[in-house]
Amino acid sequence: MQNESPEQPAPEAPPSRFLDEKLFKSRSITIFGEIDEKIARAVTEKLLALAADGDDPINIYISSPGGHVESGDVVYDMIKFIKPEVRVIGTGWVASSATTIYLAAKKENRFSLPNTRFLVHQPSGGSRGRASDIKIQAEQIIKMRERINKLIADETGQPLERVAKDTDRDYWMTVAEAIDYGIVGKQITSIAELK
Repeated sequence: MQNESPEQPAPEAPPSRFLDEKLFKSRSITIFGEIDEKIARAVTEKLLALAADGDDPINIYISSPGGHVESGDVVYDMIKFIKPEVRVIGTGWVASSATTIYLAAKKENRFSLPNTRFLVHQPSGGSRGRASDIKIQAEQIIKMRERINKLIADETGQPLERVAKDTDRDYWMTVAEAIDYGIVGKQITSIAELK
């Protein structure tokens, strides 16, 4: 009699090469989930590869709760750095550092699907350790908050004072509210509207 071992779950399939090739050919990148160093690296590599491939516009589809501030900054800076125009399409939610990434595109290249929500707020920290280290971390968070508020003000046209007030707490917006605020350039319902 043979020993039967319990069935092992199938390992997760690697990302589809076919899907990656189709996204590359369509000059599209997706950002879903939490923004971290791994996501920042993957998006940066794709942006650089697409920029090396040609000057046609690149589309970034984004739905994210945000995440690590500096990882968002990496993608923001890279969008500004490369030669091709980058169009961002918000879907689901665009929050926190994902909003920073979204704002990297020129206003006329910031699109949103109808049911997207947008969030701006101040960065948070989880300071622990010695009192002197906590003080340094608190000072850095204040500087980060000032920098992010200025970035939002510059990219939306809102006065810095209003942005500072709005980001003091979670500030959620519908697509229409985000258009009025200067975050979104245009609501779209079809990919044909990107042409």
